[in-house]
Amino acid sequence: MHIQDFYAAADGSLQSARQHVAHQIAQQGSWQISDIIDEQHQYVDLVMEGGGVLGIALAGYVYVLEELGVRFLQLGGTSAGSINAVLMAAAGPVQDKKTPWILEKLLAQNLYDFVDGDADARDFVDVLVGNQRLLQYLWKGAQVLDNLTHEFGLNPGVTFHHWLQGLLAEKGIHTVADLHRLRTLTPGQLRLRSGQAYDPGHPIRIAVVAADVTTESKVVFPEMADLYYAEPAGVNPADFVRASMSVPFFFQPHQVANLPGAGERGNARWQEAVGYGGPIPSAVYFIDGGILSNFPIDLFHQHYKVPACPTFGIKLGLDRNQPNPITKVTGLLGAIFNTARHGYDYDFITRNPDFRHLVICAETDQYNWLDFGMQPDTKLALFAEGARAAMKFVRGFDWAGYKAVRQQLLKAYQVTDAVKASATIQ
Repeated sequence: MHIQDFYAAADGSLQSARQHVAHQIAQQGSWQISDIIDEQHQYVDLVMEGGGVLGIALAGYVYVLEELGVRFLQLGGTSAGSINAVLMAAAGPVQDKKTPWILEKLLAQNLYDFVDGDADARDFVDVLVGNQRLLQYLWKGAQVLDNLTHEFGLNPGVTFHHWLQGLLAEKGIHTVADLHRLRTLTPGQLRLRSGQAYDPGHPIRIAVVAADVTTESKVVFPEMADLYYAEPAGVNPADFVRASMSVPFFFQPHQVANLPGAGERGNARWQEAVGYGGPIPSAVYFIDGGILSNFPIDLFHQHYKVPACPTFGIKLGLDRNQPNPITKVTGLLGAIFNTARHGYDYDFITRNPDFRHLVICAETDQYNWLDFGMQPDTKLALFAEGARAAMKFVRGFDWAGYKAVRQQLLKAYQVTDAVKASATIQ
């Protein structure tokens, strides 16, 4: 399998998207999806959902947008989404295409190597992926009880961690400071469509979501790294991703020890950042950020501002298109897990319905998110699903209409705040 096979799998979606862009240009003189531009590209922010190996679909989504001249500023995600966000950030300057390098590295890596537990752990994973009978679950599950009891997970996650560190090193990135240097633009590199210079802030933000289960905190790296590391600028970004992708019990939790100020009463920074006011622990465990926010579409949201560029969001799987089938205890456990990891994000979009204009779902429900040993044709199909989602989104997104909606919402917020202020004074 070669990179060209992925491109071929996405070709129909890409051509359809290009036809739409050509039609928009013929009808309106231009195709606009953002007010932040350079000489050749339009820029957007991007948030990507977690979903194990289904993350291959994220690459298909990004590929189509890149081929249409879209580039990405702020990048965020959870678990698989955080992997793609960090790889995109590291792949090169913001104006460069990221998909070719990412696909090259995915093709060179056997994903099943990430299942790096012992033989019993691998056997149990195979039973999970194969959707075997309950008796087989129980039999194989009994053989991995020691893994869960002593290590809190089936797989150490060391192979993945080293792989990602190696990829970042290829790009000269060993620390957060290295990544920030790459994410800092030269003055005047971007402008608003009106002609005014645009400064996105330096460096351009990247956001990796993880769950600190020791203090029950949703953590966004690298901006909260100072809570956990004495020298946050010197941390390898791969550490943040390893924390974010620690699927409960599938991977061992990611532990961080020797926290700054350990043993002292919780300080104002902890209270401000995560609302924790207790004593600072000496060590914490991180697990997959998806247990709190698997699709953190709120990462770059500014409530009282009409954005200069939209925050696109790509979800892995259809958005609550049918009830969870609960006929066995395994179905109940799956439903509980899905409710926990999706509930906060569903609630945010319900309270901020304008975000429905920004989000598209790749139809990945027929694939197993833990199938690290998936066949090449399945990888191509996932990439094609992501490309198809991008095509559908491009054909339906109206940037001018979205800005009008946000402008109306801004006025409503201002009126509401004025009424509240008046009531308080009286």
